[in-house]
Amino acid sequence: MVKVLVTGANGQLGSELKAISDQFKGLHFTLVDIDELDISNQGEVTKFIGKLKPNFIINAAAYTAVDTAEEEHEVAYRVNAEAVKYIAKAASKVDAKLIHISTDYVFNGQSYKPYAEGDATSPNSVYGKSKLKGEEYAISSGIGMVIRTAWLYSAHGKNFMKTILAKSKSGNLRVVFDQIGSPTWAHDLAMAILHIIMHSKEVFHNEIFHYTNEGVCSWFDFAKAILSIKEKECEVSSVLSSEFVTKAKRPHYSVLNKGKIKKTFGLTIPYWRDSLRECLNSVSLNDH
Repeated sequence: MVKVLVTGANGQLGSELKAISDQFKGLHFTLVDIDELDISNQGEVTKFIGKLKPNFIINAAAYTAVDTAEEEHEVAYRVNAEAVKYIAKAASKVDAKLIHISTDYVFNGQSYKPYAEGDATSPNSVYGKSKLKGEEYAISSGIGMVIRTAWLYSAHGKNFMKTILAKSKSGNLRVVFDQIGSPTWAHDLAMAILHIIMHSKEVFHNEIFHYTNEGVCSWFDFAKAILSIKEKECEVSSVLSSEFVTKAKRPHYSVLNKGKIKKTFGLTIPYWRDSLRECLNSVSLNDH
């Protein structure tokens, strides 16, 4: 039996991992959130991992309040960077492997072609800088794999898809059209991670990989697709990012090159619109 520890169990990715865990025979899951394990407390982390002795740790926990992070530097670094160091250190002691989830925010978003794993990082925000530091801790541990993703959504937690559905009731939306990326259904990412774990029982890759759904769009296109699939009557205006004042600068271009992860693990990645339709059709979004 392969033991898998998942942190951030109540988040978007953690919730999806929980939902599909039964499909993976041979994997035994322990899913924790901050109530069961505070990953920013080194003593707690060392004790918990030392006792559980997992084979794999999926670190899906993160401080993701991008704008608030501009003021809460210390908290962001404690959760997104220092905690990764604690987890990696504890994992090494019990011969566990770490799969750490990161973000497109490690790039400055000024590219015009999809970012490859080896491209220069240059984060614009405290959130991006703290996540980059976490990546460095994971990779330098020698037992860490980093998977960068972007534009994550699901039926769980706070995300763009749920915000658009909630705001569509007002009948009028303004959405930016000059930020480009690839929406990613957390369910697809969860499936890919567990596929990687099954694959990595023989060979583990202490490297960085990129994963998002296939295809590219703007936030405006994404919003239109959500409303179209749900057949919502709602006027959507396209606006420039400069019309929205935010504390943290958003990357204008977040498209990630997924060639490496597909080739290494034999993954087939779904197209973003197909996954969005599946998410919206298969999940009862009670509040909408």
